[in-house]
Amino acid sequence: MTALPRHRNRWRFPGPHIDLHRPELPSRSAELRAEPTPVVLDPSRTALVVVDLQNDFCAPGGWLAGIGVDVSVLATAVELSAQAVSAARAADLPVIWLNWGNRPDQANLPPGVTHVYDPSGTGEGIGSRTPGTDSSVLTKGSWGAALVDGLVAEERDIHVDKYRMSGFWDTPLDSILRNLRVDTLIFAGVNSDQCVYATLIDAACLGYDVVMLTDASATTSPPYCHEATIYNTRQCYGFTAATPDLLDALDTADDRSEEDPA
Repeated sequence: MTALPRHRNRWRFPGPHIDLHRPELPSRSAELRAEPTPVVLDPSRTALVVVDLQNDFCAPGGWLAGIGVDVSVLATAVELSAQAVSAARAADLPVIWLNWGNRPDQANLPPGVTHVYDPSGTGEGIGSRTPGTDSSVLTKGSWGAALVDGLVAEERDIHVDKYRMSGFWDTPLDSILRNLRVDTLIFAGVNSDQCVYATLIDAACLGYDVVMLTDASATTSPPYCHEATIYNTRQCYGFTAATPDLLDALDTADDRSEEDPA
């Protein structure tokens, strides 16, 4: 049986009492070149959330490609997300894989969600079979719900199935993040203007600090949709950054805590 990793949110039992102090998370500082302004984040309180980099969206044989969408525009985001994941692990940031993984019976899906993926009502959306793979579209345990080639999950990573554009609705994502004791979320994935953005907005509204990696996020929508998402993220919700700058920030992070202003 694999031993569980040391949990960030547990009581201690030194005896005879129970110590309600949580494990100490040593404060670190990482200076990140971001827009609209540079930020200093604490890697000990930061997680990387990677959204929907799964076969149905990103693979040439996936569902999206099968309905005629050019998924080649997502390849760079996949490559840069892999780099961000490696850097996050090296810096001991939790990696959250947030993918569509619907129930086979779709019992929790409202009609508005199913309509988005099957607007003509012909049964070609969620739960249908993808030609060539016979995979059930966006369904938990299917090939289409698995990570696309080029991305490999490790045992310590955390997987969360989602059932809406936002990963916070009807999922344990918020509880997981709060138990990780993180307050800053870095986002990558697809589609930047849809599921990445919806999850980022909900995160900001819940009080998390949010940073979107503009080059490790991409969309099959027209380019102006990605640009509008970047603008609105900076204007209304948080910050944007480039993956090389995140790698530099994590690589040069130190253990000096930011002093409180006088």
